[in-house]
Amino acid sequence: MPASASFSVDLDKARELVNGRIDQLSEDLRHSVNKALHDNPELAFKEFIAHDTLTAYLERLGFDVRRSTHGLETSFEATLGQGGRQVVICCEYDALPRIGHACGHNLIATSSMAAFLGAAHALSALEMPGRLRILGTPAEESGGGKAVLIANGAFDPPEDVAAAIMAHPVSAHSLHARDSGYSGLAGLLFLASHKFRVEFGGKPAHAAGEPWNGTNALDAAVAAYCNVAVLRQQIRPDERIHAIIEEGGVASNIIPDYTRMNWSVRAPSMGGADKLLERVRKCIEAAAMATGCTHEFIKSPTYMNLRANDTLCEAYVEDMARIGEKVQLHQEKPYTASTDMGNVSYTVPSFHGAFAVPTAPDVAIHSPQFAAAAATDEAHAAAIKCSKGMAMLALRVLADGSMADAARRDFEQPDPVE
Repeated sequence: MPASASFSVDLDKARELVNGRIDQLSEDLRHSVNKALHDNPELAFKEFIAHDTLTAYLERLGFDVRRSTHGLETSFEATLGQGGRQVVICCEYDALPRIGHACGHNLIATSSMAAFLGAAHALSALEMPGRLRILGTPAEESGGGKAVLIANGAFDPPEDVAAAIMAHPVSAHSLHARDSGYSGLAGLLFLASHKFRVEFGGKPAHAAGEPWNGTNALDAAVAAYCNVAVLRQQIRPDERIHAIIEEGGVASNIIPDYTRMNWSVRAPSMGGADKLLERVRKCIEAAAMATGCTHEFIKSPTYMNLRANDTLCEAYVEDMARIGEKVQLHQEKPYTASTDMGNVSYTVPSFHGAFAVPTAPDVAIHSPQFAAAAATDEAHAAAIKCSKGMAMLALRVLADGSMADAARRDFEQPDPVE
């Protein structure tokens, strides 16, 4: 691959412009974005308040915003610049049922928005070539919004995108770092995850009067759950299987003729996840066969494992050090969660880091306690610091052809976890 074009940029000046602009906007972002989203949590593909809040904020700052893009009502994008390489900053903003922003997506939206605005300010002031785009990505928690966006052309042509960038808040203890001085992680690794529902069909009957005339769909769901519970002893420590019964019947005196389960099957690689899925599938089929029920698999978008790009991670660590933040380059052990940013990391060179939010030692994401922590001033400050590193990463990829080429080479390497 021939070397891409490079452009002479005073990185110290760029850093000064980025940091100054983000600091200038921080308090406004705290109230107009961070708090607005945290106070109004919304679920997958229904993030209407978040969509309108974020697009209105960009428009207030003079950006030409496209709303409801790429076939999704709650996606959006704004682009600055013309010609040259393109960097996409991904922005998440969906929440979880009942526990709101317990994954801190209000902070992701804040950090991504700040990174875009800081980098856009420097890009314009320094008259740099290249294109910078912020892309609203709904439905990360469920529904695989980024997988849908990929299918609908949001990253087309993929060779045109030099990097996709975002970061996720985590509890400090989940960094698994021996050195407690780390405030973040660059090379975050997440598992592949097959997500699907299973519907069992039976036959209703009076549960006391003549149960022998019924076919119990709840028995099928319970048997499937128990079969997989037995299987769990025989899977690898970094694999995960979990399920809930979403519908289990309507009354205790009626044999349930319909039940529905929601499943996730995770492994470090796509190959491993595929193999584990087949084992789980047999557990479910056996439950249907044993109870005489019908069953149907309803697939959701698969979340591919998240790949770390060494070139992008190293550059981020360098720039965070410039503002006094010590960021771990690679994990000491995997983080057993999943994200649809994994799909993006298989489509274009990608950076998905993590920044630590102050919490009590036993607080994990996807808990009410983390939702409360995500609303604090300290969490906002962590998101703002992270945004400065991401903004500089975007500018360096746009300016430095050798870095963009190196990131592309990293992307084209086979997945090391397969």
